[in-house]
Amino acid sequence: MELTPERLDFLKNDYQRGFIKFCGFQVAKIENGLFESTLAIEEHHKTQDNLIHAGLIATMSDHTAGYAAYTLVPDDIRILTIEFKINFLKPAYGITLKCKSKIISQGRQIIVAQSTVFDIRETQEKMVSKSIVTLMALKAEKLEIKNC
Repeated sequence: MELTPERLDFLKNDYQRGFIKFCGFQVAKIENGLFESTLAIEEHHKTQDNLIHAGLIATMSDHTAGYAAYTLVPDDIRILTIEFKINFLKPAYGITLKCKSKIISQGRQIIVAQSTVFDIRETQEKMVSKSIVTLMALKAEKLEIKNC
């Protein structure tokens, strides 16, 4: 699948909608089978212990992996997470998070991505999580969404 300028623009804008826009994630890099994102940490991203919330890191891992998959499928395909496993390696407390997601296996319908999140601190970058995200690719018309 060729990443045309139009497809790149679509992926960048689509990535940053809804809940993800609320979180503040930004697109850093898009290539075939690869998607990277960043987040400038604000006070509302932190826990009561002043650490970056694990749920935020997990959301970043999952969402960025989904868009790594979107780089490999046609426009009429939607990507859904069907399984997600994350290992938190260190507490995060820096000024920025960076997520690198890459596709490690692609079938016709099942795609597997690996996401790594880094905590950018004043003078260093620390790996804080590794996850495996299993995704399902399906035709948009098969995805029935009912408005409530």
